[in-house]
Amino acid sequence: MSEIAVDVRILAATHVNLEEAVREGRFREDLYHRLNVLQVKVPALRDHPEDIEILARYFFERFIREKPGRLKGFSRDALQAMRDYSWPGNIRELINRVRRAMVMCDNRLIQPEDLGIERRQGPASGLSLCQARDKAERDALVAALQRNAHRVQAAARELDVSRVTIYRLMEKHGLARPMSEAPA
Repeated sequence: MSEIAVDVRILAATHVNLEEAVREGRFREDLYHRLNVLQVKVPALRDHPEDIEILARYFFERFIREKPGRLKGFSRDALQAMRDYSWPGNIRELINRVRRAMVMCDNRLIQPEDLGIERRQGPASGLSLCQARDKAERDALVAALQRNAHRVQAAARELDVSRVTIYRLMEKHGLARPMSEAPA
């Protein structure tokens, strides 16, 4: 019997907070340190509403080959329903809902019902007035930046505010500065 050299990498994922599990004695510390060479924390989809439409369109384009026909994309109501939804199942739920909608849709544009997401009337339930204002402010800022290819001056002009206000709002809402405008 001879030895064979191999180059192996192990990728492990969990929903459990392993640092906490180690502290509580529910996970072996030595195994944690062997596995935790490179930690990648994936943020929840609900924390990045600006990504929802981009990802939905990406998966739509990816799966459109499976259902040839008249299906063209998402209605405005469907896009708004996706932005308003909390996505407890994160990206996997988004993928499944887009695929479901593509199967269930009989029209040219996917509707909220096709996604299995009920369209709420008014602001998202459970939000205070201050939270609703912050959400609307963030959504308007993200949309303006996207429409203007992340050019702060153009977004400021569109929103009728100063560049300084845009930067202040970006900081307030945890949005990264565009690379071309980051301080040196």
